Amino acid sequence: MTIRLVQLRECCQIKPPKAEARKLLGLDDLVSFVPMKNLGIDTSKVYLDDERKLSEVSDSYTYFAENDVLLAKITPCFENGKLGIAKGLKNGVGFGSSEFIVFRPSTDLLPEYLYYFLNRPGFRELGQAVMTGAVGHKRVPKEFIESTLIPLPPIQEQKRIVTILDQVFAGIDQARATAETNLKNARELFDSYLQQVFSQRGADWQANKLKNITSKIGSGATPRGGKDAYKEEGMSLIRSMNVYDRAFREKNLAFIDDEQADKLKNVEILENDVLLNITGASVARCCVVPAKILPARVNQHVSIIRADGSILNAELLCFLLTSKFYKDKLLGIGEAGSTRQAITKVQIQDFEIVFPKSLDEQVILLSDLESLKVRMLELQNVYIQKIQSLNELKKSILQKAFSGELTRSTGNAA
Repeated sequence: MTIRLVQLRECCQIKPPKAEARKLLGLDDLVSFVPMKNLGIDTSKVYLDDERKLSEVSDSYTYFAENDVLLAKITPCFENGKLGIAKGLKNGVGFGSSEFIVFRPSTDLLPEYLYYFLNRPGFRELGQAVMTGAVGHKRVPKEFIESTLIPLPPIQEQKRIVTILDQVFAGIDQARATAETNLKNARELFDSYLQQVFSQRGADWQANKLKNITSKIGSGATPRGGKDAYKEEGMSLIRSMNVYDRAFREKNLAFIDDEQADKLKNVEILENDVLLNITGASVARCCVVPAKILPARVNQHVSIIRADGSILNAELLCFLLTSKFYKDKLLGIGEAGSTRQAITKVQIQDFEIVFPKSLDEQVILLSDLESLKVRMLELQNVYIQKIQSLNELKKSILQKAFSGELTRSTGNAA
């Protein structure tokens, strides 16, 4: 069997001229419109949910026809693998983002075969390495796309490879969907237990406002100069992007120098402080500060809630505030009467919670919650590893498909 190695420009018409559509249809004829968000990731499907008259389509949009292959050329869509095959177009014609690269395969190249070739992580990695343009708006160069080499076996062999990939990937996708469902269920099981614990008042539980059971509630500020004022090392400056429910993420942790830290000394963070996001899309996310990142300060988007240890355990307070029962209340406060989600200091101070009066009972309850949390995280890791393994299997099979190693036994083994 002869397998030719050809450049994409030799087996595809890349970026067909828009004049074709103008010739095919009248100005009042309907065509499909596909925005970038409708281009699938990890699926060949292009989602069609909008139709427009040809006269309403701007010349800045990219033109494509039935069975053309669409590929996003801009970061991060290119790296994420946003591509698809145009099918089911109104009147066989579609328009979309100017950031699409459109491939029209020749008669000796199956669109599905090209789709799988472009879906390879190796292709995206090479493209990412040669991207040009400003940060956040980098694009894959036209020359890279056109000169990329593709192995081109006879059409019958392409069909065989596509059939195997379709079957294998359908099985992988089903297994991944099951693992993702199990992962979601594991998280929801724990959240359901928290909801049950904190929505039902115990016999010896007390109600109180946070201002009466804390020694400090307050948020910080961003140093003058914003991001440009941050240092490579120094004192930690915690931002909302570091605070997640019952978890602290060190990624993108900012640092400030001693002079900047001194100006924020009124928001010094101590061990066991509870951190609560109070603005933006992450409002009401909550965790306990990890001791390893101390000393630290917070910016204006994060509030410190310092529980009075003689009344309330800080770890238990974090579990309480991240339970659905109380999170819904916090979210309700954040959304009330404002176009921007925000929780004020006064609202936190007046926020009422119900908790065990006895510190011993709090410790017992906390122990149960921590134990269940550990088991839940272990279960989550099992499913996360399963999903990662399935993703790697997919990459491996794609690599074999275009290096001549894909056989029918590969499909059976998968």
